[in-house]
Amino acid sequence: MLSKSLRHTLWILPLTAFLSLQSCFKSEPLNAECDIEQAYVSLSDPTEMFFNITDTLVNVPSDRTTITFEVRMSADLTNVAPHFVITPGATITPANGSAHDFSAGPVEYTVTSENHQYSRTYTVNFKPRLQYTSEIVDYSFEDYQLDSSGKYYEWISYDAEGNPIHLWATANPGFQLARGSATPDEYPTVPCDGLVGKGVLMETRSTGAFGEMVKRPLAAGNFFIGEFDISKALTETMKATRFGFPFTMKPLILSGYYRYTPGEVFTNSNGEVEEGVQDQGTIYCVMYRNHDDDGNAIVLYGNTVQTSPYVVGLGRIDIRTAHPDWTYFEINIDYSAEVDYELLDNNGYSMSIVCSSSQDGDVYRGAVGSQLYIDEFKLQCERIED
Repeated sequence: MLSKSLRHTLWILPLTAFLSLQSCFKSEPLNAECDIEQAYVSLSDPTEMFFNITDTLVNVPSDRTTITFEVRMSADLTNVAPHFVITPGATITPANGSAHDFSAGPVEYTVTSENHQYSRTYTVNFKPRLQYTSEIVDYSFEDYQLDSSGKYYEWISYDAEGNPIHLWATANPGFQLARGSATPDEYPTVPCDGLVGKGVLMETRSTGAFGEMVKRPLAAGNFFIGEFDISKALTETMKATRFGFPFTMKPLILSGYYRYTPGEVFTNSNGEVEEGVQDQGTIYCVMYRNHDDDGNAIVLYGNTVQTSPYVVGLGRIDIRTAHPDWTYFEINIDYSAEVDYELLDNNGYSMSIVCSSSQDGDVYRGAVGSQLYIDEFKLQCERIED
């Protein structure tokens, strides 16, 4: 049995400890910390602004004073109200949960410690983030018709709503000026049996006496995304071919099938034979900026489509030997300049795919009878997710 003295000692020790602890609580200074520990945005539909719900919350390391939310390009940042978890006892200015226009740039917040002796300034930013997905654009050449005059073939494509559009063009209208009596199947670009269904046949043709007289003795078969301006065909021939239409994706790889047979006799623009030279077919894809720095519209023509300083991406193959059977190809698009994705999203770039039975047909060099068949093109692209 404990003695009275020992019982008194055991009772007084916890009381002393309690009084000492209470004294410690009373003497502890106010909190000197002034940190943002977490930042978050509360929305009824977070996916309107963010790609993922987890993007609505940012954990802030103690050594960081910059807070960045990554949001969609389409996010409305004009009235956003972020919330903050801060050090207990601290205060924040502007007010926690107050709305601000973050489209004008970052907003600074100041956190002041409970004892009012310390503060930290944080920069809060909402940064649009590009999210990419891969998309394949298919080009098959099943739909064509005779033009309104019934002289030559033209091809029809369809937009997203199913409306017919003239995406692909040829120089057939120009050939009509030289060989108006030719039948539709005697033009440089005509439909043919393809690998699957219908394809396109380009054949380098003689322009006859008229062509020889004006130093344009041949017309290469060509097929391209763009327009042919018949008003330029005789006076500014190079500007008759207007390459490309606005394109809101970044082309990466062009693939498809071709057959090729070079003509037997290669001649120059004077009609003179160039011994030992064999004709070549060509297929390429080009991406270019369609406005200059002053906002003036840019269109690429026959003499600038591959050499213009506004070209940012180009991939091509030159077909140097005969390929009588359908041959698969892939062309990687190489970029000489960074693509501005905001500009891309706003129709600031144009794209064209160009095919020709004679690589130098634009300067009237080639071999009559050279034939390039194409079918089942696919363009693999990188696009910004909406």
